[in-house]
Amino acid sequence: MLKSPRNCEGQAVTENEINRAVQYVTATTSYGRETVAQIIRTGLAELAAMAASSSRHFTRETLLEYVCYWTIKRTALPEPMVREVLGCAGRWLDELYETLAHEHQGLLQDPDQ
Repeated sequence: MLKSPRNCEGQAVTENEINRAVQYVTATTSYGRETVAQIIRTGLAELAAMAASSSRHFTRETLLEYVCYWTIKRTALPEPMVREVLGCAGRWLDELYETLAHEHQGLLQDPDQ
């Protein structure tokens, strides 16, 4: 069984947080809620599995490409749809990250710096 994805504070991502991402992406794209939820949950599950099993660092672009490929294979949904949904979800996560970084300075800094 895959572990739950973690938020920036190391806590399991809550169902409420996932639903906010699904709501944001559904409102931004023309895809139905169930399809968006399937894509996001599949992508997040793979990210959680990677985080739990890998110590390598990846660029954002590499991670997005891998998660898109994985999600396409797992869901059998069309590539353009998966890429659009995950790209939009990525922008939502970027905005959330920026908000948290601004509100909680020092929380998201690399501890090795």
